[in-house]
Amino acid sequence: MGSVSSQVQEQRKQIAEATESIRSRAKVEPRVGIVCGTGMGALAERIEDAVRIPYDEIPHFPISTVESHHGNLVLGTLSGQPVYVMQGRFHYYEGYTMKQVTFPVRVMRSLGCEAMVVMNAVGSMNPSIGRGSLVFISDMINMFGDNPLLGPNDDELGPRFPDMSAPFSRKMIEVAEDVALRAGIRTHRGVLVGVPGPNLETRAEYRAFRMWGADIVGMSTVPEVLVANQGGMKVIGISTVTDECLPDALKPADIREIIAVAQAAEPKLDIIVSGLLKRLEEAI
Repeated sequence: MGSVSSQVQEQRKQIAEATESIRSRAKVEPRVGIVCGTGMGALAERIEDAVRIPYDEIPHFPISTVESHHGNLVLGTLSGQPVYVMQGRFHYYEGYTMKQVTFPVRVMRSLGCEAMVVMNAVGSMNPSIGRGSLVFISDMINMFGDNPLLGPNDDELGPRFPDMSAPFSRKMIEVAEDVALRAGIRTHRGVLVGVPGPNLETRAEYRAFRMWGADIVGMSTVPEVLVANQGGMKVIGISTVTDECLPDALKPADIREIIAVAQAAEPKLDIIVSGLLKRLEEAI
């Protein structure tokens, strides 16, 4: 029992130290946490009264090592809402534990965030969802073979057995879809399967995932969503399809093309996220 208690106490201590460090540098009380994915960090440049804190200056934060992930936490105001923006995220394939990958989400919640907007780059196995498409994640499948909620549970952070019947807020999706429709932006809904990576999937794996009901596949997001749900946050996930993963027409992936497609979609993401923030009271 003593070891269980010590693990919980250590986690609380780390969250408190990171929270205190951020509060000492930024007086913002964020309501919404935003996680920017591959090639999607420009949103943070529009934040008003921004305080930018490199990850390596925040106690216990991992360091982002992936190309196009800037590695800054940015706090300020976006579309009238106080926000906590991760300009770059962490991945399981970088060698971090699930608890390290999701630590910034714990801190996000500790700072007072009520909702999380999580973005990512994905491959599409659905022929109706082509490259460059934006997809609101309607549900997810965890194929990481791991879970950030394993181990001793701290009831202060959330329940031992969090419900996952609706991991993504239907209301937030509906409002975001309306924002996109009014702006003339076409969107889709789809099921995400999360995989550890870092290799791309085989033809057989893509076929299997499609048979399970998955539309898109990515190497992130699932861990963050699990922790956000345990913490009681409302969540919306928005994916940019950067490559098509059709088993019978599969082509080698090019990271430069993936980043280029993600960056090309960013103005549309900006419109949707900004519009959603303006209508936050309606959405949550």
